[in-house]
Amino acid sequence: MSVDQHLQALTKVVVNNLENQHDWTQVQTHNQDNLPRPLLYGLPPKRLYVHPDEQIEIIKAEKELNERIPQEPELEWVLPLHLAEKWSIRDFSAVFDAITAIPPGGESVNANEDAQWQLWRGPKRGKRILLATVQDDSTVTYYWMHNGLVKPRQN
Repeated sequence: MSVDQHLQALTKVVVNNLENQHDWTQVQTHNQDNLPRPLLYGLPPKRLYVHPDEQIEIIKAEKELNERIPQEPELEWVLPLHLAEKWSIRDFSAVFDAITAIPPGGESVNANEDAQWQLWRGPKRGKRILLATVQDDSTVTYYWMHNGLVKPRQN
């Protein structure tokens, strides 16, 4: 199997898993010259990640407003990988260097001064990728990878 066929098959397995097992919509393949391989992006059925500092801002805003702030899903990057592949920090770094924080078609929210929590959906959003690791039996396991360090969430 050629490298292109391998990547196409890998991508197809991940797209199928995202759409049919996890109810993602708007799943698209993203190619560009400076990427080592195609990426995917799409919209999960619910929000998958909240930065710990954003979580604090949301809690403060909810107390001030005395109401819950809805957490709408946002587009996410997905990197299909096979478990047997060997990726280096340089390989992952090349992917992060090639992408923007928000995938194409994702909306950057313009926050007003009173809604600091909204900045995390726009200019404060860090680059992150959902690694889709495919095993030989087509099981897909997902892991978050961030560009840089992210402090742990407090429960």
